[in-house]
Amino acid sequence: MQKTKKRPGATRAPARRPARSRVRSMEARQSLITEIELARLGDGQVAYIKSMTSAEARRMFPSIKGLPRGIDLYALHAADGTPIALTDSRQAAVGHALDGELEIASVH
Repeated sequence: MQKTKKRPGATRAPARRPARSRVRSMEARQSLITEIELARLGDGQVAYIKSMTSAEARRMFPSIKGLPRGIDLYALHAADGTPIALTDSRQAAVGHALDGELEIASVH
């Protein structure tokens, strides 16, 4: 068996990640938004509506007393996550946003 000679200065190329994982990694970094950026989004004029159960609402709003169990609620939040209102209907949450001249963003 014949030995191969190693060329001087030759180095092994580092293992490369598959292109698919590099693309996902780049997309993840580009889609992240900081809390400060989120707070500045819409300059206080953007809000979103989040549906939640009464159990979730009790955890999120511990100061609310006498909240019935087993009902669906809707919370209106500022873009930075600050709660603005808690209602028992989506229409009431939308109405509250419109009264406050807030633009409702769709969050998925």
